[in-house]
Order: sequence, then structure tokens, then C-alpha cells
Amino acid sequence: MATIEVEIEVNASADRVWDVVSDMDNEPRFWKGTKEVRNISRESNTINREVTIAFRDQKCLQEVKLEPKERIIIKFTKGIINGEKTITIIPKGERTLLRTVWDVKLTGMMGMFTGAIKNHIKSGTEQAMHSIKEETER
Repeated sequence: MATIEVEIEVNASADRVWDVVSDMDNEPRFWKGTKEVRNISRESNTINREVTIAFRDQKCLQEVKLEPKERIIIKFTKGIINGEKTITIIPKGERTLLRTVWDVKLTGMMGMFTGAIKNHIKSGTEQAMHSIKEETER
């Protein structure tokens, strides 16, 4: 498994950050590795969806659990990626610490390339977090 952790401090309230990151339909706007999202079902705070990722336009199934104003747990349930991405919101007075942690590996024969994609995922996550920061600080 590749574990990747990226944090950024945002000059906005935790409520404002939550409003941006919890809009899961808008994810491709910030996360360039996510090309398209198609929701399959939604029950309370759980969304089952199909995403098309930028890596060779692969489709993955995900189960997304929203823990309001605290965290989002995205579990890859089928496809080329296995594992989780967790986005956590940590209030710090009038500012907010936004943390994303990936614990993933590539499946099947692609598993041997998990280490090689680690830097790519980290770079994409840093870019996404900066985009989220810019959006929330407007």
C-alpha cells in the first residue's frame, strides 16, 4: 500500500471548507485525477458512485461516507485502485486545517507500479488542496 498525506491550512471556517469539499458532484473541478462522477445510489450520508479517473480513463466504484463537518471517507470498492482516501477537516480557530490521506494500491498486475504512482498522487493531491483553499478563501 502507498500512504500519502497532504495538509494545508485554509483561512476560512470549517463550515465553509466543508461546504466546498462535501459537494461530491463537484469533485472533478478540484481533483484533476477524477475526470467524471456518476452517482449510482445515495442513502443518508453514503454515496455509491462510479468515477472515471485520468489514468487511462479507468472506471472505479467507490463508496463515499460523509461524516458532516469532520471527514469524508472514500473507499475504492472495484477497479484499478484498492484502498481509501480520507479528507479530514480540523478547525483551528478562524482557520481550518484540511488533511487528505491516501492508503491505496493498484490492483492486479498494475500492483507493481503502486510505488511509482505515489508521487503522482501526492502531486495531484497538493494541487487539489491548493484549488480548494483558493475556492474557500474567496
